[in-house]
Amino acid sequence: MAHHHLDLARSAGQTELASRLAALREEFSLPAAFPPEVLAEAEQAAASAVDLLPVNDRTDLPLLTIDPPGSTDLDQAVHLHRGSGGHDDGFTVHYAIADVPAFIAPGGALDAETLRRGQTVYLPDGRIPLHPEVISEDTGSLLPGVDRGAYLWTFGLDRTGAVVSTTVERARVRSREQLTYQEAQRRIDAGGDPGSTLALLKEVGLLRARLETDRGGASLRLPEQEITATDHGYEILTVPPLEVEDWNAQISLMTGIAAAHIMLEGGVGILRTMPPADPDAESTFRARTRALGHPWPQDQPYGEYLRELDITRPQELAIMHAATSLFRGTGYTAFDGDTPEVTVQAAIASPYAHATAPLRRLVDRFVLATCLALENGEDVPQGVRGLLPSLPAAMKDSSLVASRATNAALDLVEAASLHGREGQEFDAVVISAPSPEQTEKARGQGRLPWGEIQVELPPVLARFEGQSEAGQRIRAVLVTADMATRTVLFRVAGQTPPPRPAEVPGGALAPEDHAEPVDWPHQG
Repeated sequence: MAHHHLDLARSAGQTELASRLAALREEFSLPAAFPPEVLAEAEQAAASAVDLLPVNDRTDLPLLTIDPPGSTDLDQAVHLHRGSGGHDDGFTVHYAIADVPAFIAPGGALDAETLRRGQTVYLPDGRIPLHPEVISEDTGSLLPGVDRGAYLWTFGLDRTGAVVSTTVERARVRSREQLTYQEAQRRIDAGGDPGSTLALLKEVGLLRARLETDRGGASLRLPEQEITATDHGYEILTVPPLEVEDWNAQISLMTGIAAAHIMLEGGVGILRTMPPADPDAESTFRARTRALGHPWPQDQPYGEYLRELDITRPQELAIMHAATSLFRGTGYTAFDGDTPEVTVQAAIASPYAHATAPLRRLVDRFVLATCLALENGEDVPQGVRGLLPSLPAAMKDSSLVASRATNAALDLVEAASLHGREGQEFDAVVISAPSPEQTEKARGQGRLPWGEIQVELPPVLARFEGQSEAGQRIRAVLVTADMATRTVLFRVAGQTPPPRPAEVPGGALAPEDHAEPVDWPHQG
């Protein structure tokens, strides 16, 4: 795990960084404190939490949660055991999802506020929650050792991991243990009881991943850049994905697929959709894989190809980054009556819905309530059904704001971590090299072309200027690291910008000519 500690307590930039991080909330119009009437409604719902618990008691299930360190908004808890009705060599998966709908009165102040917020936004100096903390981090969270209401999904799987039965019900549950991904991975790697939930999570996760590949789906496995607050400032981490994260995600994907099929069969709901990759984008990606020395075979599913990549190798890390070009155009599609024209999430290669993170994402609450009603043969509540058409726009807007704010925060902390080190050289891997067209345009503007590099330490993803090839290891000189503009720019060591055309005898531009404006490279 690459990491870089930014000790702001000893730097003059501490106050500036803290101030600029705080200013992001205003810049991106992020919600401030919850209005009094929202807090009052949340407190009242939380105080009635015991009364809201379902009569259906499934506290016998030894559920556990797996989340990032320090998490308190726990949406999911899981338990697996061998055998399923009629399939002794299969598996049973119990997946409990926080019962957020129980806390939200349709048409109330809390309902309206969550519609406005859309989702929880995570920033280095704190989160902007979707729900008041009394719900999201207390009475609604699947914390260990306490009874909680949940939407309990139960899946029967055959020996290949394929779903043969699905039920969803409201139930009272009790998580036994809260694990981090790192703790879960260590326990799985250590071996132990082959019938334990963690051992079966690996077994089922691998089977589900194979089914994903067989149906034409794929998953991107990119190192995540995380910013962690410490007592002395912030720490930038580049975290390679753990295997248990993928196995755990397969359970969530299985649930989202089941939810989508329930809603499609019931004729009402909201899907997470994505069109297939554009043929031109696929052709370009194939050319990139050939150029990087690891061609994608014509007869190999792209999910299988991506799973085989070793992202610790520079060329294959560059390929994985390039694969993001195939994952474009995600959105939400609400329907009531006619089946929508697009029902599939192409990366998953199946109809799919967001159903497993209701504490942090608005749309999941509506999916859960819709699925439960349909499974029980009941009408979908009007407070849910009537708002479905408004959810795609609400989620699109909130996702855009959240993405911009989190990217701006990362850019800002990266600039702070490098500020004052201009002129120094760093080891880096070229993730994306400039194309011939970009190189020609840059030459006409009297500058070096731009690409993208992964710096090894501090572990930042940044723009660079210069000529290089994707997947190549280079030495890069820091040109600028500016907190005010949240800009970081490197240059390939040993390369200098060419003279502007106006400075070349007989050049194309005379001093009085107006050259095309040059956009400053901006991250995120």
